[in-house]
Amino acid sequence: MKQTTLNVRMDEETRRRFDAFCSSIGLTASAAVNLFVKSVLREHRIPFEITDRPSWETLEVMEDTLNRRNLHGPFASVDALMEDLDAPD
Repeated sequence: MKQTTLNVRMDEETRRRFDAFCSSIGLTASAAVNLFVKSVLREHRIPFEITDRPSWETLEVMEDTLNRRNLHGPFASVDALMEDLDAPD
């Protein structure tokens, strides 16, 4: 079967970590991406959950921020939140 190239942009640190992980399990990055694509085509879905709910890591950071700061929300925008975070307590 004729081969083609797929170019994917990502930051260097993510690429370095992905290459290291793939190497640790005996794959190339190209082979791992091919496994992902074939799984999508076989299952007709993304093989993991995609959600707009924050991850537990994000929730922990949010809780920590609220516990450490005297925030004055609710906020009408991200800019308003950032201004409040930058303001002296």
